[in-house]
Amino acid sequence: MSNRSKKREWGFSLVEMVVATALGTTVLGAAVSIYIQGVNATWTVTQRAEMQQDFRAASNILKNDLSLAGAGLTQGAAIALPTSSTVPRYGCDQTLACYINGASVNYPLNGGTPFLYGLLPGYGLGPTVNTMSTDIVTVIYTDPIFALNCYTATLTNATTVTFALPGTLTCTLPINLATPQAVNDAGVGLTAGDLILFTFGSTQIVAEVTNVSSDTVTFASGDILKMNQATTAPNSLAYTYTKSGSVTGTGQRILVITYYLDTTVTPSRMMRQISGHSPMPVAENIVYLNFTYDLFNTTTNTPALSQCSPGAASTAVSCNPSPGSVGMLPNQITKINIAHMDIDSTVKSGMYGGNGYQRMDLQTSVSARNLTYVNNYPQN
Repeated sequence: MSNRSKKREWGFSLVEMVVATALGTTVLGAAVSIYIQGVNATWTVTQRAEMQQDFRAASNILKNDLSLAGAGLTQGAAIALPTSSTVPRYGCDQTLACYINGASVNYPLNGGTPFLYGLLPGYGLGPTVNTMSTDIVTVIYTDPIFALNCYTATLTNATTVTFALPGTLTCTLPINLATPQAVNDAGVGLTAGDLILFTFGSTQIVAEVTNVSSDTVTFASGDILKMNQATTAPNSLAYTYTKSGSVTGTGQRILVITYYLDTTVTPSRMMRQISGHSPMPVAENIVYLNFTYDLFNTTTNTPALSQCSPGAASTAVSCNPSPGSVGMLPNQITKINIAHMDIDSTVKSGMYGGNGYQRMDLQTSVSARNLTYVNNYPQN
């Protein structure tokens, strides 16, 4: 007689094992899918927050500069530059490189003479992005930090100016500054590439610094921005010395600030260049830049709104709406419209297959009170 237990031993059948494995795999797959969606959502939110911060910082810098266009310059913010066969330019630095779409930009001519205005529009002068040309914009205002205007400036020869502090200061010093900084101050003093606006009596001259030695500053010919021209070029230091000899006046450092897109790198970025110095990036992933301008014609007492290329002939561009701004000048600009300033988040080949790829577009206007101010409100 067998002693083996007759109690049945229970287990899983093959079918049950297959069903259980399938259900487990499904649940695990769903959990993984939810986890990946959560990670992607987190990445998207992080990207957008970072993009907004970068965009806000870049737009604030641009808008602040635009609002200062023409500040500290003469009434009308229009200064004649050296006149010869060589036209002064901007967009280059001391390394001899030029950056505005791989080249430089000449100052605009008025009656054959190049002029520096408080604001220089640059319709279509930027690189082409996705078949669309981009704009640049250049603003000019006096340096509010460096008190160079406290010094007297003596033109000692055709290329040299000596600065000296007078016994009694007649200038207004910046806040929290007891005495003017040294001309060659390591932090804010003059360096090669700076532009100085000199006033000798009723004559105004713009020149580029090429060397600084204590209080003696050299403005040698052959400068990269072509401001220091020969004795035969009116509105140059050399011409002034030849005509008037050693003269004394004042000088102010002016900031010629150009914004443009650099598409020679990936991702593209918006650059900010000051005078003859090397440009610095403001923000990455800026992919489009477009401006229009509102002007006021003081002769006809009429506005010209949303002009893409102020002063250009009506046949030269197709975006100037009626009545247009033909014959008007940049110092008649009353408002700068940032028509489009676009930023992309991380490029499509992003961390998670491009998820979170987004774009933001800034559209706003900035008043140019230091150029031409017009009271458009009715008078009682």
